[in-house]
Amino acid sequence: MADRSTDPQSATTSCLYRGAVMHARLLPFRHRFVYRVFSMLIDLDELDGLARKLRFFSRNRFNLFSYFDRDHGSRDGTPVAEWVRAQLRLAGFESHQDRITTHCFPRILGFVFNPLTIYFCHHEDGRLQAILYEVKNTFGQQHCYLIRVEDGHDPDNVITQSCDKDFYVSPFIEMRSTYRFRLKEPGEKLSILIRQETPAGETLVATHTGRRERLTDGALLKMAVLYPFLTIKVVAGIHWEALKLWIKGAIFHERPTEPENAVTVVGKSSAGRHAA
Repeated sequence: MADRSTDPQSATTSCLYRGAVMHARLLPFRHRFVYRVFSMLIDLDELDGLARKLRFFSRNRFNLFSYFDRDHGSRDGTPVAEWVRAQLRLAGFESHQDRITTHCFPRILGFVFNPLTIYFCHHEDGRLQAILYEVKNTFGQQHCYLIRVEDGHDPDNVITQSCDKDFYVSPFIEMRSTYRFRLKEPGEKLSILIRQETPAGETLVATHTGRRERLTDGALLKMAVLYPFLTIKVVAGIHWEALKLWIKGAIFHERPTEPENAVTVVGKSSAGRHAA
């Protein structure tokens, strides 16, 4: 597909977000942390154009900031847009060749870990039709949840979705869990809320919020100064908080076998579940 405009003033094209990630453990005891972060929203069809335009951002090449296709999707180097569109097609969505934006952390000096990458998948008329949540754990595994957006969704309104947990993430939360997502299509503000419920009740609340900034070389350099160890901090923070949970007496749950399928499809009964 042809590159779309990369005008940073457009609310529908690639940009940066500065904000914070918050996790609050509610059961069986309370534990909370907040980290300042920045992230990117990228129109997948703009990747090559952004790499040509920006000195400090590259696709599939080492740079100060970069996006590697092998970090996402099939994780074999297949272009991510191609892979996501294949999942839409397999799930029975009528429209699967239109705009896809992804919210994620970029590689910084070659390193990245994305606990959650979100893909916003649109109809050809611009309406949002599905969201794909790509979840990774620190054991090198990945699983995705593809959830249909209700017809007639207003871009200004909140999106609420839910699914059962199929994939082992935290060793301190059991597998019998339900995710409840509450988010808005990224615009001037970023707003993502995830609640995780277990049979004991609401166990975890996580948020990622931020304000939009232009995606320019100057902005990237500013992010490098303000958040020089962001991607390393994400991994270090996960292990540090896990240690504190263990010290507090959190129950450790053994890691089960990975799900048979790479993608869990929710809300398209004709497709059910499928392998990527």
